[in-house]
Amino acid sequence: MKAQTLSTKRAEVEWHNFASFGQPDRALAVYEEENRRRDGLLTKHRGFIGPLEPFLEIGAAAGHSSYMLANKFGARGFALDISADALRHGVHLMDAWGLQHAPVRVAGDAANLPFRDGSLQFVMAFQMLSQFTGMEQVFQEVHRVLAPGGVFFLAEEPLRRLLTLRLYRCPYRESMKPWERKLEEWGLLGYLVRDVIGAAQEEDFGIRQNHRMGLRHWHDLIHKYFAAAEYEIFVPERGWGERIVKRMAVRLDRYHSVWRAARLLGGTLAAFCKKAGTAPGLPLDGLESLLRCPDCHASFQRLEDATLACACGYGAGLEDGVYNLLPSKERTELYPGDREDVVDFSRPGHEKHLINGWSEVEGTFGNKYRWIAGRAAARLARVQDGPQRLRIRGHAHELFFQQGEAPRIEVKVNGRSACVWKPDRTGVFVLEADVSEAADLLVEISATPVWKCPPDDRDFTVTISMLRLIPREA
Repeated sequence: MKAQTLSTKRAEVEWHNFASFGQPDRALAVYEEENRRRDGLLTKHRGFIGPLEPFLEIGAAAGHSSYMLANKFGARGFALDISADALRHGVHLMDAWGLQHAPVRVAGDAANLPFRDGSLQFVMAFQMLSQFTGMEQVFQEVHRVLAPGGVFFLAEEPLRRLLTLRLYRCPYRESMKPWERKLEEWGLLGYLVRDVIGAAQEEDFGIRQNHRMGLRHWHDLIHKYFAAAEYEIFVPERGWGERIVKRMAVRLDRYHSVWRAARLLGGTLAAFCKKAGTAPGLPLDGLESLLRCPDCHASFQRLEDATLACACGYGAGLEDGVYNLLPSKERTELYPGDREDVVDFSRPGHEKHLINGWSEVEGTFGNKYRWIAGRAAARLARVQDGPQRLRIRGHAHELFFQQGEAPRIEVKVNGRSACVWKPDRTGVFVLEADVSEAADLLVEISATPVWKCPPDDRDFTVTISMLRLIPREA
């Protein structure tokens, strides 16, 4: 099974770009809490882990846990994410937290790691393995890059829950309806919904998720690649509905452990997985020497301007502190730059595509957007051959749903209706529709109801943050 489709990778680049620091104050608070949890686990299992450098964090987003390792633990290593922009936001962590040390930041693919065999001592992955339908490929890559005796630390991965009707995917709490919030407080919502709370928004965004893994599946996969492991299992207790079942399951378990409760109620898993063997200390001078070309797998040469160059012709400059080491074909598609088929409001120069109906740019970092009133129009042009789809990313504010009229969004391309969507909750949305073979596309977005927010005298509906053409996948 393929680890991820190109469309999923594209969605992850967009998601991590705006989500990593789209709301700076909220993001910092979340990152601090996550680092406290991960620090506690690292400290508790430090005797099993051994050396922490050179380390790699995969799916690092802004890299907050990599910065923790570099500063609190004094370890040297890498933060890798498929989103180069998310990694660039790490400079704001250094300013906010007064940090002195930073990891080497690399944009890359967890299923095709740009590292030499046996080059790393410690690899971390948090809340990211479940985003791979072919998860085993990531395990194979981690095992390859770890030195003998090295440790893979995975955490906050969802455990499949047996006691649920799996009626629908549930959004994040701020997008829940009042009755859903009440059921969650009582600990009853989990008995109705599929997978983990919050999965709906990422799925709608285009990120395909793998929530089929129960404890036995995780255990078997870990021991297929690693010689020893230590686990931490966290089972929720949201209200009396889950608290009663968890306590009964622990009481009935032969060892009074939470394994039975985890099978029934789900939860999350943390595991420290050790590769067989032992190895002498690994070199730490010139961390870039541990990297390899993602195209041909040969070693890099580091030039005077910090560019990484390979004999096959592959090259990667240090762009705003980040090396983009995705394979050439993926890098071209996932990072199109200033092209005629992309309107990204986080990028300068996007204004040339806009025709009318757009407010001024607002937002921060990767979460920049423009409000539209009743209608807005933009122009795109094809730069690639083959069947194409139009992809539009936006956000529906809660006031959009409080006007006494059912919300509706319609997209027209060259005068013909491409899609109609009737949203029923607040939050980020993505609309996709097939488009014709025309070379130039006039995109018109209409939304109702229109509302106002005094003292601002503008008309509002929804915000839009990106429009682009993407290849139509089979």
